[in-house]
Amino acid sequence: MGKLLSDIFDLRAIKLDFDGKTKELALADLIDSISVLHPECGRTELFTAIMEREKKMSTGIGNGIAIPHAGCRGIANMSGAIGVSKQGIDFGALDQKPVHIIFLFATNEKADENHLRILNLILKLSMSQEFALIKNAKNAEEIHSILSRVHL
Repeated sequence: MGKLLSDIFDLRAIKLDFDGKTKELALADLIDSISVLHPECGRTELFTAIMEREKKMSTGIGNGIAIPHAGCRGIANMSGAIGVSKQGIDFGALDQKPVHIIFLFATNEKADENHLRILNLILKLSMSQEFALIKNAKNAEEIHSILSRVHL
């Protein structure tokens, strides 16, 4: 079998306490989670790349979801972090509605095809009943379990 979304979004990088955060603080917290798991991916470099991407166009794609992503030279493959906010975060989303789930991931330069596949899978996930399960999860393990059923 192939890779699963749970292989990219490590259980230790799933955060459920994102209420009251600004977009910048939420992104910084998620980037910190990736940096702890992958010190080879510099925190400052990744934060700068993510913010540059956000300046071009918000990764808040609508339907309560944002998918910030950027390349990171030091990372061997792909790594992601998830933040959940029941209240929602003003992300400047395309539909002008608050974002409830942030799927942030970092890729190396060679991961273009997989990066597009992940974006597509997350978009499909946002239109499925699993989205509500993720949004209302009581713990990171519940979210990780849902992701373990989604193949790349």
